[in-house]
Amino acid sequence: MAFHNDSITLDIDPWFIPIDIFKISCAIIAIILALIFLHIILFEKSCHTVPMLLVSNSYLAQLIYAIDVLLIALFTLQNDRKQNQFGYSFCILGGSISYAITMIQMYSYLLQAIYRYITVIYPSRLFWQSVRLQTILIIITWICGTIYIIVLIFTDQIIYLIDDQICQMPLRLSFLTIFNAFYIYMFPLGAIMVIYFKMVLYVREMGKRATPANTLVRAQRELRMIHRIVTLVLFLMVLGVPYVLFILMSFFNSAPKYHFRIAYIFIVISLVFMMIALFQIAEPLKASIMKKVRRRPINIVPTFT
Repeated sequence: MAFHNDSITLDIDPWFIPIDIFKISCAIIAIILALIFLHIILFEKSCHTVPMLLVSNSYLAQLIYAIDVLLIALFTLQNDRKQNQFGYSFCILGGSISYAITMIQMYSYLLQAIYRYITVIYPSRLFWQSVRLQTILIIITWICGTIYIIVLIFTDQIIYLIDDQICQMPLRLSFLTIFNAFYIYMFPLGAIMVIYFKMVLYVREMGKRATPANTLVRAQRELRMIHRIVTLVLFLMVLGVPYVLFILMSFFNSAPKYHFRIAYIFIVISLVFMMIALFQIAEPLKASIMKKVRRRPINIVPTFT
């Protein structure tokens, strides 16, 4: 899609600029948190485990998404300030990346749930729990995301939306809209929920049988981790409710004029929340940070009387 440098003066509502600044602020906070957590995971030996590899994958996806949102918000702010409406070279790519990274993000949570399920249900299948297999699965999700970006760009699915100053798929009733909802959200969410309920039933059965205490405790710990993943994903879905409502409204041509501007408010809020929520799943990361906090020396200034 080609863009022209000619711009058209556009009437800007008073709430556009504050919202643009809010989106930029949230994206910057999310980027800083992601870099801090990834740095600790990379250099802290206690974090060099398979579960933390999967958590790092989620943080990396969130980091790229936050950078993408930041760049989009900066361009939107620039256009809103100058009261112009015109596309930019990054627009189509940035819009495509947002869909692909959301998909990778959702499947990263699914990989975490699958791994914890396997460690409890199939503890003797060591290859299924190995770094090699988990790395292969991570690479596959990123390859799928890259292919998805290419498909979106070369099929002209992403267009510049003047009112929202953003490049996205237009909301309308179409096969691709339904496919996106299933591929990006419904399938990974449904799979995570199935894993969670199967784990609940399995742990309950273990409690009824003569199960070694350490085995039961481990299963209960992994169940708590999956429960946190479910909570995380469900909260993400709650923040995505406005976007879903706008999609449904678009089927009847009744979506509000600035629907993407409104929907992105909740998306940028989810960026910061997801960084903190992932921290609750990453026990070694949490322990490492708490250890550093406790080791921090306290300077006592003597007082003289």
